[in-house]
Amino acid sequence: MACTTILVGKKASYDGSTMIARNDDSQSGVFTPKKFTLVPERKEEAVYKSVISKVKIELPKEALAYTCVPNALAGEGIWAACGVNSRNVAMTATETITNNERVLGADPLMTVDKDLKKSELYGGIGEEDLVVLVLPYIKTAREGVLRMAKLLETYGTYETNGMAFQDEDEIWWLETIGGHHYIAKRVPDDAYVMMPNQLGIDSFDFKDAFGAKKNHLCSSDLLEFIQENHLDLSMDGKETNPRVLFGTHSDSDHVYNTPRAWYMGRYFNGNTTSFDGPNARYTPASDDIPWSMKPEKKITIEDIKYILSSHYQGTPYDPYANYGEEKERGAYRSIGINRTDLMSLIQIRPYVPEAIKAIQWISLASNVFNTITPFYTQVSKTPSYLSNTKDQVSTNNYYWTSRLIAALSDAHYGKNIFHVERYQEETLSKFHALIRETDKEFANVKKKDQKGFLEKANKKIADCLKEFSQELLGQVLYESSIQMKNSYARSDV
Repeated sequence: MACTTILVGKKASYDGSTMIARNDDSQSGVFTPKKFTLVPERKEEAVYKSVISKVKIELPKEALAYTCVPNALAGEGIWAACGVNSRNVAMTATETITNNERVLGADPLMTVDKDLKKSELYGGIGEEDLVVLVLPYIKTAREGVLRMAKLLETYGTYETNGMAFQDEDEIWWLETIGGHHYIAKRVPDDAYVMMPNQLGIDSFDFKDAFGAKKNHLCSSDLLEFIQENHLDLSMDGKETNPRVLFGTHSDSDHVYNTPRAWYMGRYFNGNTTSFDGPNARYTPASDDIPWSMKPEKKITIEDIKYILSSHYQGTPYDPYANYGEEKERGAYRSIGINRTDLMSLIQIRPYVPEAIKAIQWISLASNVFNTITPFYTQVSKTPSYLSNTKDQVSTNNYYWTSRLIAALSDAHYGKNIFHVERYQEETLSKFHALIRETDKEFANVKKKDQKGFLEKANKKIADCLKEFSQELLGQVLYESSIQMKNSYARSDV
């Protein structure tokens, strides 16, 4: 899948929260309806079977409850995408990344090709499976890395992926290397991380990974793997940049991937680092844009929503621009595109009681034209407006309403974007107020009533989202109808 991820350490966020966010984008020409739901806890033995690879995996007896945003329609498996469990530990999986040919030759990916079913490389796990196999069984972000590592070692993977694990104190980022290897790095507390469909980690302390394991983890044989397969291309044989060792820097990367990292860095560090002009430190084609940077100011929910909705505003590459060279517009793959199915931002707040620490902010369909909505995660059910997505187009759920708004707005961007921007500002202002109000009232709620109280708060937020979204749909429908090509100025009198 083609996605974009941003991770924000607790000292880089506006309120001391850890924050992980990712666009979940479909493949070209595909749109995948999503729903926001909750999986209850389990206290019995179970076996997981992948739909795509058919692999069977015995699961731990006890599973924590967790939120997730799976595919709404049956057919290709769960694809749970992201969520928060009942211990306020979160996960987002996955960001499809790249490995170079030497890596894939040394440790081939597993395969789901039915013609190779008898091969020892047949099977493995992938994006369909990962959240379901990990999130219900971990109590810290670090535990998420270790459980994922064990699964990779045991079953292998048929695709290259990056994924984040989060708790109140830490964020860890894991990248797969070939079919069975991995590296993982703790996100610096005072930094943000940019991930645009490439292997991203650009520095790694092998001494720490094989010693204290404080900020770095990796496969136990990774050094031997590098040496035996001649993956270190440095002149002195001491390369420690995983992006050089395992990643790619192809021509397609410079159109599809690196421009997104460039735009994210430009947004958060445009005053301290040069991203524009003939003497720019980083350009859209730079292979050395940092994996993590310390931002110029603390990062907000609105910043993340903006950057994961962006389409190179303020540059010659904006496909909606009416300035600059026409041939440059849309030259690079935007972050916010039409086939985004989901954007989830998970915020774990250190300054409130345990039951309300985690907020899962949800956007569905194309981010350029939607809003982002907060929901408490320690509940027994999610609002029907986000959980009732079906295959039939309907304005009774958020996914299809957002798809309709986006399709209508895009066709007449200049006429509709004013309505969309006002909608985004009004909804976020209202949602922040509702969260603040709910947090304050929660102090007086008895423990036995907490889930019910939070479910009512979530429904109130969802009802507000529906009201604003219906209003916007009417506005963009009107504007787009006025612009129809068969319009005629004269009316009957």
